[in-house]
Amino acid sequence: MVSFTSAAIEHLKAVIEAPECVRVAVVGGGCAGMSYMMDVATESVEEDILFNFDHVQVYIDPHSADILSNTTIDFVKTLQKEGFVFNNPDSNTTCGCGLSFS
Repeated sequence: MVSFTSAAIEHLKAVIEAPECVRVAVVGGGCAGMSYMMDVATESVEEDILFNFDHVQVYIDPHSADILSNTTIDFVKTLQKEGFVFNNPDSNTTCGCGLSFS
């Protein structure tokens, strides 16, 4: 099951408002073949899997949920960057930016 760090959950709580939720997915593209996607959503699709992390609703389609099953999503803030980071131990390769993988 995908998981979120406490920093990621706290950031999501700060940027979304009910009835908004978060959609996480894996989409084709990027220099390594697949890319991570996060977006704010207000509706689910019938086959979506719903996760609730400390009152933050997260929708993931079944295909993406399988690929992200061991992934931890973190939120980092450094001098050089700020944003969500996907730590996926099941990925074979990642590109330099960390946004795409295979």
